[in-house]
Amino acid sequence: MFKVAMVLWIIGGATLTGMLLVAVLAVPSLAEHAMQWIPWAVAAGFVLAMPISYLVARQIAPTAR
Repeated sequence: MFKVAMVLWIIGGATLTGMLLVAVLAVPSLAEHAMQWIPWAVAAGFVLAMPISYLVARQIAPTAR
């Protein structure tokens, strides 16, 4: 299950990070300070993707526990 979670984390982290980057750049008040918010969006995207990928991997491979 760990290998499945790692693959999902890589894909999900990139996707979630991209979504957060678009949100930072689309909101005018955040876009004014984009150089400060973009690193936080990248870090948050990859950190939030970890538990999500674990939960999805548990659903995909329930017998691998």
